[in-house]
Amino acid sequence: MEPLEKQTHSFIVKLWRERSGRSFRWRGHITHVPDGVRQPIRRLGEIGAFIKPYLRQMGVIPCWHELLRRLLIWRK
Repeated sequence: MEPLEKQTHSFIVKLWRERSGRSFRWRGHITHVPDGVRQPIRRLGEIGAFIKPYLRQMGVIPCWHELLRRLLIWRK
């Protein structure tokens, strides 16, 4: 593995909305590509919670949850 790749993590996030009565709920899963660890997603905040340990392992103190929230705001 190249030195840069040791400090690189790839994730696949698959999201969809399911109808629940008159509203919708987020559903999906996130996968850490290098090791295949996969987790279901029931709330958007679970994306950041899944990624956070990988960032800490790299020595990064994540404070990007606000950016993620802005990117994932569902607009009608």
